[in-house]
Amino acid sequence: MAYHLGVVMDPIEGITPYKDTTLAMLLEAQRRGWEIRYLTLADLSLRDGTAYGDGALLEVRDDHHDWFSLGERDEEPLENLDAILMRKDPPVDSAYVYATHILEVAERAGVLVVNRPRGLRDVQEKLSIAHFPQCCTPTVVEMKAGPLKAFINAQERAVLKPLHGMGGEAIFVVHAGDPNTSVIIEQLSERGTRYVMAQRYLPEISDGDRRILVIDGQPMDFALARLPAAGESRGNLAAGGRGVARPLTDRERWIVEEVRPLLAEHGILFAGLDVIGGYLTEVNVTSPTCVREIDAQQGTNIAGELFTVIEHRLMGRP
Repeated sequence: MAYHLGVVMDPIEGITPYKDTTLAMLLEAQRRGWEIRYLTLADLSLRDGTAYGDGALLEVRDDHHDWFSLGERDEEPLENLDAILMRKDPPVDSAYVYATHILEVAERAGVLVVNRPRGLRDVQEKLSIAHFPQCCTPTVVEMKAGPLKAFINAQERAVLKPLHGMGGEAIFVVHAGDPNTSVIIEQLSERGTRYVMAQRYLPEISDGDRRILVIDGQPMDFALARLPAAGESRGNLAAGGRGVARPLTDRERWIVEEVRPLLAEHGILFAGLDVIGGYLTEVNVTSPTCVREIDAQQGTNIAGELFTVIEHRLMGRP
């Protein structure tokens, strides 16, 4: 059966093809004979209770220099699609949240949206670890400088980050007594008006910030250990880290089992759990990455696993 797929993403001309997970998904959909319609947030609209998309037909290629062609553009109800991949990168700002409401209208009309729009709103990628204290290192979330400083002093070394960042953006490692502590907190909290997450520093970051990909509650067999570049404290690939695919540990499989019910409850078919030294640090649901790196090193087809699940869901529709 020929299915119709919509993909909501950042401008496709700006991606890095050889490591872009969304492109891996689109290549898999195309291999399976799906028709693909490309959309950005600006192409979504809502009129008289119907969600619309002003999308263009999309053809993709696994070519670092020439990876896509756009065809005819047409506005049509999103309910004409079978499935939609919501792959817009953070920040989860007001425009992103409004787009999930539009996609939720399409979902009510019978479209399978991956990940579920309400789940994207409810599962905050950093705060959601609060559901699993048994899996996490000591963590606090505060606006006020005093408690954050007290936490740093108690832990002796801590990682501070904003709740809305991605790709290692604005992450600081702070030592007790660091003379820059006050200004770092001022900047991250925007002078006490935004929440900041502080976590005990894990020296195991030198062995990698491990991304575990989970499809419909099942972990993939290999995690991508993102190793910090020389002189760096962040393993994020966007911050210059190097990715090495490694088998999951028993501890990591246990963490997946702990998180699985939350993912199922919120309709998260595709998630990326971040683990450092056996501790859960984030639950990524907006646009998890690292598929291309693991596939290239281990000969896997993670996007194929995802689309098998999607097709099974579509075949089971009423």
